Amino acid sequence: MAERKTERLMNLIFALLVSRQYLTKEQIRESIADYRDSTPLAFDRKFERDKEELRELGINVEMGSIDKYFGDEPGYRIRRDEAELPDLELTREEAAVIGLATQVWEHAGLAAESTTALVKLKAIGVDVDTSVLRMAEPRLSTDEPAFDAVWDAATRRIPVSFVYARPGREPMQRHLQPWGIVSWRDRWYVGGLDLDRGEQRIFRLSRIIGEVEFSGQPGSYEIPEGTDMKDVARALFPPLPEEAAVLRIRRGRGQSLRRMAESITPLDDETDEVEVKYASRWELASEVASYGPDVVVVSPADVRETVVQRLRAAASGRLDPSGAFQ
Repeated sequence: MAERKTERLMNLIFALLVSRQYLTKEQIRESIADYRDSTPLAFDRKFERDKEELRELGINVEMGSIDKYFGDEPGYRIRRDEAELPDLELTREEAAVIGLATQVWEHAGLAAESTTALVKLKAIGVDVDTSVLRMAEPRLSTDEPAFDAVWDAATRRIPVSFVYARPGREPMQRHLQPWGIVSWRDRWYVGGLDLDRGEQRIFRLSRIIGEVEFSGQPGSYEIPEGTDMKDVARALFPPLPEEAAVLRIRRGRGQSLRRMAESITPLDDETDEVEVKYASRWELASEVASYGPDVVVVSPADVRETVVQRLRAAASGRLDPSGAFQ
């Protein structure tokens, strides 16, 4: 029931946001499946509750007339300028979370249902602007066939089994209570309790062979409180020896790098010289490259060269936002 309500609210937002005109209640009802399947009285109640919920979330549903000179039936819309967020400055990790949420939305049933809503609006003659539905960028690549099933299992706490092949070893059947998914050094992993070994383990999704099978009911186990998949990954993958890099960062920029800093030395009114410790040249290069011209590597040379390679690849479209070459 909660999932159906969330789906309905999302589709109501999409319908009212993409329309270039006010939508009448009948047009709204016809475009959204959950409204369409309700009686007129039930629809009225749902619609009023949904409008109120959207207002509580800070999304104002504006009421107006399609043609103010002829006193037409009032309609509804969400103004794009009021719904849009101001420009945000995100760290690479924060952008990655948004990118992952985008990818999950595209993989989920919401995508199909929302597409249906748009088709219905177009069919009844409503002029829609689909450009407002472009999701947040950057987006991470989730090409592994196992991704959808593993993500579903981790979010719903369903035990899974799968055939796993490690390099140089025979494929084996594994049983896992997945806690979450993490992108680590340009690869996707699922971590959780390995039921065969009785300890926490992490598995690379690209090494899963065939289908991921559900082997239990939703909510059949608890994820340890305070579990952070990045900490799980760090614990299971020993870090590389730490080295130091010297960066020049434009004043007021590169906040995530500044938080890592061992020292910050002002060079002039516009630039600071920042020394940071790092375990992975590739991860540091990805972080630096995400700030474009605002961050320049002074040393070491191999980090500087890696940043240059990533920027060139991004400019030519050969680099996805997770830092992986295509």
